[in-house]
Amino acid sequence: MRFHRYRSPIGNLILAADNGFLCYCLWEDSMDKQLLNDWEEDKITHDTVLTEACRQMEEYFSGTRKSFSLPLKPIGTVFQQHAWQALQKIPYGKTISYAEEARLMNSPKAVRAVGNANRHNPLMIIIPCHRVVGSHGHIGGYVGGTERKEWLYRLENVCQ
Repeated sequence: MRFHRYRSPIGNLILAADNGFLCYCLWEDSMDKQLLNDWEEDKITHDTVLTEACRQMEEYFSGTRKSFSLPLKPIGTVFQQHAWQALQKIPYGKTISYAEEARLMNSPKAVRAVGNANRHNPLMIIIPCHRVVGSHGHIGGYVGGTERKEWLYRLENVCQ
């Protein structure tokens, strides 16, 4: 696994790719640091997937990109994969509740499991778990912190 440190306006993201697929996009200050010891930093070869991911991140943070077009390979359980697929259907600038996400997955009683799956989303921002809110529009949790979630809402001009 090769990684690149992307400096966003709200903190460093670690982007990691393997065999032509982006596997991780995690907030550096909230990830397991052991992963970085196991991965190789991409300082010389400029992996094409990592380079493209950084370019698209730049566009996203400048407000010109509304969705990502990258080869993704998030690592997780079958249920987590299903939850992450549902997240990718949430349009830019919109939010849904955890209950709505569970219904999208045809698992309306799995609200807590959905929240847990979102908490383990390995591709933050790219798979937009920040677009999920709690009941009655409460901002809910976010692995990167609620301040970042609110910042992302402002960037996307979220209309709940």
